[in-house]
Amino acid sequence: MKIVVADDDPQMLSALRIILSAHGYDVTLARNGKAALAAVVDTRPDLVVLDLGMPQLSGREVIEAIRGWNAVPILVVSGRTDSADKVGALDAGADDYVIKPFAADELLARIRALTRRGGGTGEDAPIVRFGEVSVDLSAKIVSIGSGDTAKSVRLTPTEWQILEVLLRNPRKLVTQRSILTDIRGPQHVGDSGYLRLYIAQLRKKLEPDPARPRYILTEPGMGYRFQPDAEESGD
Repeated sequence: MKIVVADDDPQMLSALRIILSAHGYDVTLARNGKAALAAVVDTRPDLVVLDLGMPQLSGREVIEAIRGWNAVPILVVSGRTDSADKVGALDAGADDYVIKPFAADELLARIRALTRRGGGTGEDAPIVRFGEVSVDLSAKIVSIGSGDTAKSVRLTPTEWQILEVLLRNPRKLVTQRSILTDIRGPQHVGDSGYLRLYIAQLRKKLEPDPARPRYILTEPGMGYRFQPDAEESGD
């Protein structure tokens, strides 16, 4: 598996190279934002790990540039702890955020979660429709509207994982623990704030009124529920 690692700190680059190479990853290093973007274009990696505070192009600018053409999972590894930096990176298209300093086992677990891919045949991955939204779970395509007016919606790999869990369990309560175990592993079942952030992003992209969600509902203190339209309830 190929990973591009971008950071302007030589010691951090060296540490990440050692950790990842020791676990069998093919690592390409970049010391600034432009080099990171070029490495993604050249190597077509399976994952990108990057810092936010890099010269030439910032980490957020790199994320935005990548997201213009590629849905590769992006993990931000940064010393910035302000929530605005986290939200900004996630809004730009990052899939996860790890704060420096970090434990190697946590970093590796985040990488495994982001690169985990589920299989599925056409029978197991139907097209789900709710309101104006159409989700092809097999092709991993989301669109809003129909015909010539339909617009595609880009979801990050983590958003896809959460949405797929909910859509495959219509009208059923899916607990926070269950979702977090699926997407991050059992050691992160307490990361409810992380999950709330991604649920909010999904609502922003898919709900007609994100402030008053109709399809992706919260069951306070328990989890979430996908509620199709009433006219679709017999499908």
